[in-house]
Amino acid sequence: MKTKQGFYIGTDSGATTSKVGGVWADGTTISLKLLQRPTGSQNGPDAVIHNWIGAISEFLQQNNLAWDDILGVGLAIPGPFQRYGVLGHMVNLSASFDGWDVHNAYSNALAAKAGRAIPLTVGNDGNYGGVAEAQHARGNTDAGVLMLAPGSGLGCAFIDRKGLPLDGDTLNGMEGAHMPAPLHLLNIKPFTCGCGRDWGCVEAYTTISGLPQLLTEFLPKYPNHELAKSPAAPKEKALALRGLAQKGDPLAVEIFNFQAKAMGLHVANLAMALDPQFVVIGGGLMDPEATTEEFRERYLRIISETAKPYLWPQQRSFMTIVPASLGELSQAIGAALVALYQSRS
Repeated sequence: MKTKQGFYIGTDSGATTSKVGGVWADGTTISLKLLQRPTGSQNGPDAVIHNWIGAISEFLQQNNLAWDDILGVGLAIPGPFQRYGVLGHMVNLSASFDGWDVHNAYSNALAAKAGRAIPLTVGNDGNYGGVAEAQHARGNTDAGVLMLAPGSGLGCAFIDRKGLPLDGDTLNGMEGAHMPAPLHLLNIKPFTCGCGRDWGCVEAYTTISGLPQLLTEFLPKYPNHELAKSPAAPKEKALALRGLAQKGDPLAVEIFNFQAKAMGLHVANLAMALDPQFVVIGGGLMDPEATTEEFRERYLRIISETAKPYLWPQQRSFMTIVPASLGELSQAIGAALVALYQSRS
């Protein structure tokens, strides 16, 4: 028990579910047990705040902790932001959340529950996930860490030597998912991206969002494939690819190998500007429960082999690419760590 030194709490909020994590004042994790509860966003902002407070209380009870010993709270929440702590329009939330001053609302609720003011930090969930993975990847060093997490979209974060994420002046820093891919090296046309850009966003070539377009490009090479004969919708066919790849299906393997190559080129591109010692690859493709060891090793190897020729000579032996390790807890733990790090500044 470390309650005498106090601790920091992290809330990771999505539109559907929210998670709670925590770290002691020395940065070690309180628990690796996932606590996940409904966000309740369909009932509006007040309900969300109520559910966040309830989830923290449950976490404290599970770990025999008290509100009196909380030193700070971090909130990881998807953007965009109008300004610090104030949400912009989010496509998966109702209009009642547009312009919501979540920092002020959550601060007031925390103070009311604890009977005192508790310092609160608010930031992008992908960035905060990167903070937690960076702490794990670099151990006792102060190396820079780049994290890329392909899922439905591409989460990107860069963590500096102080352990804090690069947010940028308008809180849009490290939106690396929407940088243009080097299409001439991939030998492919510009894909449509949900962001509206027409230059071929990296996200469209590395994530689930681009799989239907990749399938359209690659499927003609496999006219007798089961997906070529299937009457299913393109998205449904695309979602079958990960499972097929685990079985060694040639079409699926080729598509994910292409995604790994696109990711490798993106790693090299970002390394030119950020020069990290560690690159962490996260997302569902690195989940041991969703993919085979053979698949993960091949994916990471292709990323590394693709990136290496484009790195500076010093970077080729210095930079290390590793899989993420914290899974669904990364953003909650990262939020708690940012609250800790901010208290030191």
